[in-house]
Amino acid sequence: MADDVLQMPLQYLKGVGPRKAADLKKAGLNTVEDLLFRFPRRYEDRSRLQNIISLKPGQTAAISGVVLNAGLAHTRRPGFRLFSALIQDDSGQVQAVWPNQAFLKDVIRSQQRIVLFGKVEIWGSRGLQITDPEFEIIADEPKPSSPQPGPQRGNRAGVEVLKPASDTIHTGRIVPVYERTGSVTPNMQRRFVWQALEQLAQEPFDPVPADILAEQQWPSRRDALCKAHFPDSDTSVDALNAFTTPAQRRLIFEDFFVFQTGLALRRHENAQVKKTLVSKVDDRIRQCARAVLPFKLTAGQRDALAEVVADLQKPWPMQRLLQGDVGAGKTIVALLAAVVAMENGFQVAVMAPTEILAEQHFRTIVKVLDGKPYRTALLSGRVTAATRRDLLPAIERGDINLVVGTHALVQETVKFKSLALAVIDEQHRFGVVQRGTLAAKGLNPDVLVMTATPIPRTLALTECGDMEVSVIRGLPPGRKPIKTIVKADSRRDEAYAVMRDEVAKGRQVYVIYPLVEESEKIDLRAATAMAAELTLVFPEYRVALLHGRMKGDEKENVMRAFLAGALQILVSTTVVEVGVDVANATVMVIEHAERFGLSQLHQLRGRIGRGEHASTCILLYQAPWSDDARARLKAMSDTSDGFVIAERDLQLRGPGDFFGTRQSGLPTLRAGDLTRDVDLLERAFEEARKRVDAGTLTAVQQDYVRSVWQRQFGLITVG
Repeated sequence: MADDVLQMPLQYLKGVGPRKAADLKKAGLNTVEDLLFRFPRRYEDRSRLQNIISLKPGQTAAISGVVLNAGLAHTRRPGFRLFSALIQDDSGQVQAVWPNQAFLKDVIRSQQRIVLFGKVEIWGSRGLQITDPEFEIIADEPKPSSPQPGPQRGNRAGVEVLKPASDTIHTGRIVPVYERTGSVTPNMQRRFVWQALEQLAQEPFDPVPADILAEQQWPSRRDALCKAHFPDSDTSVDALNAFTTPAQRRLIFEDFFVFQTGLALRRHENAQVKKTLVSKVDDRIRQCARAVLPFKLTAGQRDALAEVVADLQKPWPMQRLLQGDVGAGKTIVALLAAVVAMENGFQVAVMAPTEILAEQHFRTIVKVLDGKPYRTALLSGRVTAATRRDLLPAIERGDINLVVGTHALVQETVKFKSLALAVIDEQHRFGVVQRGTLAAKGLNPDVLVMTATPIPRTLALTECGDMEVSVIRGLPPGRKPIKTIVKADSRRDEAYAVMRDEVAKGRQVYVIYPLVEESEKIDLRAATAMAAELTLVFPEYRVALLHGRMKGDEKENVMRAFLAGALQILVSTTVVEVGVDVANATVMVIEHAERFGLSQLHQLRGRIGRGEHASTCILLYQAPWSDDARARLKAMSDTSDGFVIAERDLQLRGPGDFFGTRQSGLPTLRAGDLTRDVDLLERAFEEARKRVDAGTLTAVQQDYVRSVWQRQFGLITVG
């Protein structure tokens, strides 16, 4: 059959049908191609199944046999149920047990042929047993087209070697083990994959350029798919389970290459769009920018500014991500870019995710631009109706050069005369539609998005691959590294001593509580109780509580009082995580630090150390704590570099959980893993950009990439 087999809906594959197709769809598998690009989660060498008589305690073994009897066993522990099955092969018998899995009584029955994979243990007087093994029922599935051979017996090593026919797919070979999907068992999926591979054309369309395949000595697409699912008998099972065989790496590269080619095509198309308002830079404008500068730029800031200003002068719209750790000085870079745009007679919009952060940006901008001829305005939900009535026409006439605001900026009533630059802070806090709506208010304006959440390079290549990326490393002069201490909760008196010492010097303190959805009420009670306790511990100082369930005005009032220095100790949930700048806050105590993610801990820590004074972050944990929690807190105490933290967080959590609620921008890759396959991602990024820029991709390759993007990734737009 032709290539169109790959795009065939799965329900038309023999044996699938509508119900199983619906279950597969929930796992993101809609077409035959989707199915073939879903790798097994592991591989078992069932060409060397052990005889039961050869089993030894402590080993992990695979056996095949017949179920003699099965059922629930009685135990003395109340509420504890044990399902057991007696398995027999030609050499002997062994008991398999599954603790607290009573449902198996409806799954495993006598006279079934079954394959088990699990740990062998000694269990009292009953002798050997396999505890909680993974299993597959073989005889319940329709047999492959060729008969399965019997075992060769009498092997002295106690291993029966099954010599398979080419189409024996469940035993007698290296077998792919898939994750169960609804009603689709691993056994069924294995059969569906086998059938799909049989129908593939001998030379299906290949999106990977031939010169790359030749250089890497990778197999063709069809061979790679066959060997990734049904490997040759001499393939290393360890290499398969590490996903490092040539067939697997070739398919992983294809996955990355197709995605990166889509991003490169979009980047190339963006460069074909002409913007109406192009900034020019001359000595006069450079002097105006220097006059605004409140301090000497760091090397990182200078480099980032040069890249941004170069983009402002190009005929196509800028799409640039400006990354910098907390306090790295991104705002001044954005403001100097704004000066360039305003000196060209254009308007600038700066959008922040919260009113407090918008007001903070506005205060900073007004202070830096004091005495300069630029007219600035703040547009947020707190602006009065009367002020708004005056502001909107002034913005539309072009009388206002720079507008700072929240999502209020994207409302239909807000119109600009000459919006040339849109600066979006904490870009992950805005939806795609909000960012796009702001950009649409100009005539294809330049867009600069900023984040203080360092993104590991692998994720930046996927989430922001169609953008240019500038990175500011290091801290501005005068900023001191934050000392981070990990302490058990039982030593909180030491934390209180640090707090008392700093507050006595006139400084301020954050005490942060976790707030997770599953235990929100309990967490809120704990935070409220802590605020009451601290009021008793520090009776001479003002203590306040801040949390997300408070009304907007209440939160704003508390935060403003803390900003003004009217409060000394602020007990808060993570609502203070982003952006708010209180230079006088020098201590942060994080309660239950073991419950926080690594990047979140780093973002919280970034609320202190904003001024000239030395700052301390104390991470209080409650025992017992997991190995992961120990690793997270150790990473926090080892480094204050947000980029190192981000890479470590990615290693600990994996890409799926890295963005949390921001994950909508992260693509669902079929074969590639952003932590395991970094080298292939880097190569795919370089090859895709090189070939799109050089125009060497064929029309067929481009059409294929666009079709995959439409089916698999949908609308993924940054900026």
